[in-house]
Amino acid sequence: MFNRHRFLRRALGVFTDVICVHCSATKAFAQSAPASAPTRREVRIDGHRIITVDVHAHCAVPAVLDFVSGTPMERAARGQLEGKLGFPVEAARVGDMNKDGIDVEVLSINAFWYGADRDLARRIFDVQSVKLAEMCRFAPQRFLGYVPVSLQFPELAAEQLEQGMKQLGLVGAAIGGSVEGEEIAARRFDPFWKKAEELQALVFIHPQSAPRSTGITKRVQGSGALHNVIGNPVETSLALAHLIFEGTLDRFPNLKICAAHGGGFLPSYAARMDYGRLVFPDQCKEPVLKKKPSDYLKQLYFDSLVFTGEALRHLVAEHGASQIMIGTDYAVPWVKDPVDHVLNTPGLSNPERVAILGGNAAKLMKVPV
Repeated sequence: MFNRHRFLRRALGVFTDVICVHCSATKAFAQSAPASAPTRREVRIDGHRIITVDVHAHCAVPAVLDFVSGTPMERAARGQLEGKLGFPVEAARVGDMNKDGIDVEVLSINAFWYGADRDLARRIFDVQSVKLAEMCRFAPQRFLGYVPVSLQFPELAAEQLEQGMKQLGLVGAAIGGSVEGEEIAARRFDPFWKKAEELQALVFIHPQSAPRSTGITKRVQGSGALHNVIGNPVETSLALAHLIFEGTLDRFPNLKICAAHGGGFLPSYAARMDYGRLVFPDQCKEPVLKKKPSDYLKQLYFDSLVFTGEALRHLVAEHGASQIMIGTDYAVPWVKDPVDHVLNTPGLSNPERVAILGGNAAKLMKVPV
């Protein structure tokens, strides 16, 4: 019979077989001599060495296949391991971080387990959270991790968040933009949001199965990878808009939420929400918001994954440098030279560059600098 507490005690006491992506990760770290990796780029501004933090970096845990094999979740789990999201957390990753000037990566696992029942959800959480924590402990100056909560069960997700942060040393939670088609702004998710606010946990929102969850599957077929380049930002935009209009951000005003991919399309077109409330007041009656919709974006955070200096400049102009953090989507090769992307963005002051490159993340997640 599966004993969850015995599993956790045993897992927390074992280092030798704990990895994040594949069975050679620990060995690769142990065997990688400093001379074998690219020289670590040290980022300096005004002559001062600064710490850079990437809040959007992926990993995967192969041991989870033991729990999801033969279920509808197997394909998604295996896809992360075999595709870009399953890039090894090993010497090669550290070498890329050194080359790019990334000091710290905050690791997240894209949610594929929201269809699991409660017992299976607990098992998936136990194996993934423990192995993720062990990876972070193995290289504590380079990796932090988000708790992979079972959001389909909000009370359980709240417990997992507290356990992950207080017992395993993880720094926040990674969640999808929806849960099996249900908006994360639904009132039933309030126990999770309440706990996240209480713990002052950074909640990182990454789109999940965007075409299906947004109902645009047929519209994003064909050439152009539209399921990703259109579908994912749509999913994030809808998640944030519902958090605003359904009153979640009023009920929990001290939440710390970071949205992937620059927050999707919403931050670039937020004023339309304000005018929509004026033009269609009969459709925006409940709940009564405490401020205009676009103002809520000023209490959210966004990663820097918007590709061009002008796009990043606009994001900063709209929402402030205090709300932006580096996001690379590693190991998906979206961005080359993520540090230079920030350094070369026009109109930023040096204090703003310091904040975006790592200062904001260090403050939110209490990263020693």
